[in-house]
Amino acid sequence: MTEISRRSVLKLAGLALAAPGLAACGGGGSIAPGTLTSTARLPEPYTLPLPRLTPAKPTRSSASGEEYAVTLQAAQARILPGYSTTIWGYDGTFPGTYLEARTGRPLVLHQTNRLPVPVVTHLHGAVSPPSEDGFPTDLLYPASLAHMAGTHATHGMHSTHDPLARVTVEQRTYTFPMRQRAATLWYHDHRMDFTGAQVWKGLYGLCVVRDDEEAALPLPHGDREIPLLICDRAFDADGQLIYPSIDRSFPGAPGMAESIMGGAQGDVILVNGTPWPYTEVAAARYRLRLVNASNARRYELRLDGPGEGTFVQLGGDGGLLPAPVRHTTLRISPAERFDVVVDFSLYAVGSVVTLVNTAASGGASRVMQFRVTRKESDDSAVPDRLSDVPRLTPNGTHRQMVFSRNGEQWQINGRPFDPANPILRPRFGVTERWTVLSVERHPFHLHGTHFQVLGRGNSGPGRYDGGWKDTVELTPGAEIHLAVRFDAYRGRYVAHCHNLEHEDMAMMAAIQVI
Repeated sequence: MTEISRRSVLKLAGLALAAPGLAACGGGGSIAPGTLTSTARLPEPYTLPLPRLTPAKPTRSSASGEEYAVTLQAAQARILPGYSTTIWGYDGTFPGTYLEARTGRPLVLHQTNRLPVPVVTHLHGAVSPPSEDGFPTDLLYPASLAHMAGTHATHGMHSTHDPLARVTVEQRTYTFPMRQRAATLWYHDHRMDFTGAQVWKGLYGLCVVRDDEEAALPLPHGDREIPLLICDRAFDADGQLIYPSIDRSFPGAPGMAESIMGGAQGDVILVNGTPWPYTEVAAARYRLRLVNASNARRYELRLDGPGEGTFVQLGGDGGLLPAPVRHTTLRISPAERFDVVVDFSLYAVGSVVTLVNTAASGGASRVMQFRVTRKESDDSAVPDRLSDVPRLTPNGTHRQMVFSRNGEQWQINGRPFDPANPILRPRFGVTERWTVLSVERHPFHLHGTHFQVLGRGNSGPGRYDGGWKDTVELTPGAEIHLAVRFDAYRGRYVAHCHNLEHEDMAMMAAIQVI
């Protein structure tokens, strides 16, 4: 088991502080996220309608679960008016196929890779066996690259070999048991060294898990439940996605231009694949499932309209909270999810309510618009109690992780990612206390389980830390304390920064649950 002492943590943090210009990922300085600038003609904000995502129908439903057949392929998408943009998508759509699952019924995903690159799919927020979790070296090659499959585990960025990698060619099937609560999940590519580039190209989609407990609550549903996948992109003069990889062929050398080593940000905000859309709503309560699907951009979301807008938070990454929490601002880091209710009956018909991002300026400060166009009856409500969430109590085992940087390489516990050598070996079924520390800003994501936030520094949990989490933001200089318990599966998982460019530059660690 690899542990590091408090002295080592402080030493690593000191090295990070000493790095010239280091402030990273939103903190300013030479390696802050790079914002790519579009040269295409962009639409005026709030002139395009929001696409309402609807779940796909399973190709087969049986006692073995819900089965979906999905093809990963290149396609042409109409993202900007007047342009045809080449994307890579699940079923050739941007975002990908909307999957729906039920607690206790396996979700079976049959994938065919028709792209010119290897892929790995991670169902983010699912508690899955290691074989189904999307480990970064478990590659699915297209038939056209079958000859490369034998060399899959040598990566130029990390110079490591993974003898445990599970490699397939052209087709593979993921089986997700879904023995977990109702929640908003999403899925995305997780290929080692190339996650940022391939997600930017379009390899992401929504998955919603439903259960009887949630269905029994009088929450808004049907047309008044709206998933919102928020991301940012930039477009060149021909309407193509801009992403400055070192090797544009993608199967080749990993790496990216120095301008985005702190994270890639675009100047166009997309919601459900559409730039700055609007949608019409009734003067009633609506449930919004918010997903930050951006590579590196964090959002501070507010409702700008008559009076002070309020989000009533129902749940987070791992499902319902014990009780609703009211916010006027939602701080949402990459990969986090917020399940909220907005009561548009508080606005007069004819009102316009704009969802804005106060963490940015210019185009990135605008997200989307709600137009209250009519009155309708509304029998929904938000109960004072939502769910029982038992608190985890650590048993005394204490592990530490420090996110730092050495030169141009992001590291965890002073090491770049080595898939074959885990840095932590947590015990199955034991509730442990983990402390994660960073000098910079990083969204920390843990695979294989959900965790609870015990506190930040010497204080308790923050306003956005409630309930079960799988991703949490580390602010600059933060020390966050987590209660972590792996009680579903033993085996190999990862923890990493969910700034995808940091992840691709080795800010990831293998974990072996024993």
